Amino acid sequence: MKTAQRDVFALDELAAYLKVGKRTLYRLAAQGEIPAFKVGGTWRFRQSEIDRWINT
Repeated sequence: MKTAQRDVFALDELAAYLKVGKRTLYRLAAQGEIPAFKVGGTWRFRQSEIDRWINT
């Protein structure tokens, strides 16, 4: 069975995907170290941008 890929992650989903703590991910987003944007005050992350960030 094919695994569905996500287009946009919430902070807790991306923390699980990257196997890092939520606090670490929040800090990276707040400091502009990881590509992120806010929707209604909560951090969101596009998978395509995260994958590109990982590979650089």
